[in-house]
Amino acid sequence: MSVRPAARGDLDRLAALFDAYRQFYRQAPDLPGARAFLAARMAQQQSVLLIAEDGEGRALGFAQLYPSFTSAGMKPILILNDLFVAPEARGHGVGSALLAVAADHGRAAGAARLTLKTAIENAAAQGVYAANGWTRDEAFYSYDLRLD
Repeated sequence: MSVRPAARGDLDRLAALFDAYRQFYRQAPDLPGARAFLAARMAQQQSVLLIAEDGEGRALGFAQLYPSFTSAGMKPILILNDLFVAPEARGHGVGSALLAVAADHGRAAGAARLTLKTAIENAAAQGVYAANGWTRDEAFYSYDLRLD
């Protein structure tokens, strides 16, 4: 298995994973929309997409990082907004490999930290994050304001 930055030629395989990821979070299937969304992020260089593949080139999972900043620290940070491993690839270290490459990318970019949110009921993902050195924020609450 390998993890690398995704290229334009990976778009169809990424879109299928991204659509499955969205369905995991109870969104309606929309493969054309998933493809268009990722194509726009790539074209506008608004995110970093990582793809995990097996030795035969099959896509096993992906991660998407969005740039942001910490004002207090006056440094860039990266938001690990999306991480998904195909169901048949779970339990084989794909998620850990994606997290490791995301961290390496963040260090190379001079980011102060990576940050993420996950669903409270997603215990499996929380276990992977904890096993890879991520710590749950106990000091700050997270708030959202819906605008749609």
